[in-house]
Amino acid sequence: MEKTRLPLHLCHELKTDLIINRLYMFFLGTALLALFYYRTTTLSHIIRTRETPLVPHLLVLISELLFTFLWVLHQAFRWRPVTRTVYPDRLPGDVKFPPVDVFICTADPSKEPSLGVMNTVISAMALDYPPDKLAVYLSDDGGSYVTLHAVREAWKFSKWWLPFCRKYELKTRCPGAYFSAEESSDGRFISCSEFMAEKKEIEKKYGEFKESLEKNSVNASSSASRDHAPIIEVMNDAVDSGQQEMPILAYVAREKRPSRRHHFKAGALNALIRVSAVISNAPYILVLDCDHYCNDPTSARQAMCYYLDPEISPKLAFVQFHQKFHNLSGHDLYDSRLNYYWRRWLGFDGLGGPSISGCNLYLKREALYGTKNIKNDIDLNHLKKSYGSSNELIRSISKKYEPRLSKDRKLTDTQAKEVGFIYFSVVEDTITGEYLHCQGWISVLVDPPSRPCFLGSCPTNLSDTLVQQGRWALGLMQISLSKYCALLYGRGRMSTLHSMCYAAFSIDPIYVLPFYVLAIVPQICLIRGIPLYPKVSDPFFIVFAFVFFASQLKHVQEVLSYGDSLMSSLYELRMWMMKSASSYLYASLGAVLDKIGLHTAHFTLTDKAGDDEQARLYQEGRYDFQASPVLIAPICSLYIFNVVSFVVGMARIVQTKSGSEMLVQAFIPLFGVIVNYQVLEGMVLRKDRGRISASVSLLSAVIAIFVLCFGSLIFIY
Repeated sequence: MEKTRLPLHLCHELKTDLIINRLYMFFLGTALLALFYYRTTTLSHIIRTRETPLVPHLLVLISELLFTFLWVLHQAFRWRPVTRTVYPDRLPGDVKFPPVDVFICTADPSKEPSLGVMNTVISAMALDYPPDKLAVYLSDDGGSYVTLHAVREAWKFSKWWLPFCRKYELKTRCPGAYFSAEESSDGRFISCSEFMAEKKEIEKKYGEFKESLEKNSVNASSSASRDHAPIIEVMNDAVDSGQQEMPILAYVAREKRPSRRHHFKAGALNALIRVSAVISNAPYILVLDCDHYCNDPTSARQAMCYYLDPEISPKLAFVQFHQKFHNLSGHDLYDSRLNYYWRRWLGFDGLGGPSISGCNLYLKREALYGTKNIKNDIDLNHLKKSYGSSNELIRSISKKYEPRLSKDRKLTDTQAKEVGFIYFSVVEDTITGEYLHCQGWISVLVDPPSRPCFLGSCPTNLSDTLVQQGRWALGLMQISLSKYCALLYGRGRMSTLHSMCYAAFSIDPIYVLPFYVLAIVPQICLIRGIPLYPKVSDPFFIVFAFVFFASQLKHVQEVLSYGDSLMSSLYELRMWMMKSASSYLYASLGAVLDKIGLHTAHFTLTDKAGDDEQARLYQEGRYDFQASPVLIAPICSLYIFNVVSFVVGMARIVQTKSGSEMLVQAFIPLFGVIVNYQVLEGMVLRKDRGRISASVSLLSAVIAIFVLCFGSLIFIY
């Protein structure tokens, strides 16, 4: 009895970080007030006297106001950072565990190789959870025969793999990770001849499994389609009374037509929600990306530490796990750890819970449906306005509904008809309306223990990183420009600080505006001898210096306190500059054009297929600049522009002896040039495949000269 009274989870407030954060807010906030006092008095003086051009001062003021606005929003993340601890050993017996559905999405086997996707599928099937309460669904948006064949082969291999994992209680249940590890066998059984014999046999089966997938993937690039009928197949050829029980495994390819919007991954997940409701209808859903395999089989039990807690469960919408990656190098050139986001998530969690991070979360189906608001006597036709036309789906919303999948796991005629109907209607339908809003719900972030629960693959070249960041930024900007903008839609639905967190996260891409202003305007003024900042002897010089160094030191402190190295802060800063110059630029333009109907947003997959040369450069800590000129040219143009402005500006300072009043403006381009010196290396010094091509360097130089000439003409006035 005493054991049941022990808490299943604990929340720990990071008091040291909290104190540091609030002191930082106070002192930097005070400095910013002084900074804007200087700007307003200087601007009013210029308007009266006209002794210096007004436009550059006005642009810099606007950029500093935008930076400050974003800074204020981000302080919500720092208000109350917390961490959490779970105690799965205190959970009740397996018989009390609720069912769990697992959703995995893939779209193109040429960019998301089948072997990696199937490793994720098999690792999900092998979770340390009652198999009769587990169902795994793979959504194949390409409708590829390559992926369908791979799922069938994965099902056959799992007949051998799952019993082996359970028998020897393996911690690593992703077969690819298990057999590729230097010490893949469990130390407790390494001297056991039976274990070694079984392991050898399973490894042979895995080799045959890999060979089968490789043979079938020869024409993977041509197998995916954007125009195909729906396909649903529940694997059932291995179910028999003499075999250990297996989870449900279903292959799902929703209908797609070029003329109809399909909403990309969101549409795929929406389809899985509907199909799973008819087949298994688990109250909890684990959402995974196809390259994020289950590294710790206890993740479901960790999530249940919250869902089986009667105090928090009724209001808990989802449990979010961290994203960790298995292919990181010691350098992390592209900031692929994403710790910048996860540090903010600690503060997010302290204010009501983080936002969904795309994958690695256990979601409550009831929270998604919004069934708390549905009365028992409601008209079914009214529900169809929000949930679509499927009668079976409407019935599944009831807590009393039990899916009727036969023992041989073959869909009945009724189920097949209903699932097919769901598919033909789901292309345009989404679960929308008055029921789908998570007002009153909270979420929690599970801190990564010594063993991450999920491991994915991250981009290992600059091109994929910028494309991925641009895709994320585009989605965030689309939200910010819609009626769901957090600052507006969040009012009354969550606390002010919580809505500030959502707003700060979703409008991050507008950093592009002040970034470009401060990367161009002070530099042009440096060349033309127009001072924008106070002299070294002016007391306000200390204010500007304090704002800059306090911000940089706070960033370093947060990186170090999170357990990362000092170099990580440099990698994060550099990638922030590159993202702002390229990804955020195109994402913001795309979102605005999409909003006014001049452009339709497109979803670009991150290529997860390996490349030996890219991997070598990444492991050596050298940037791979082989990317589209559209992505690289803005970065190179700004770099060349800042190098030229610094050299010419310093020559002018020496000639006119104006170092006191132009010091800050000389420091700005110098800082950018030093932080991004790898760009210079890529354009001038490197001769390997990862260098910046001469054509891109030339194009960037032309753009830089044009910006310099055009800006100089404008700033005359």
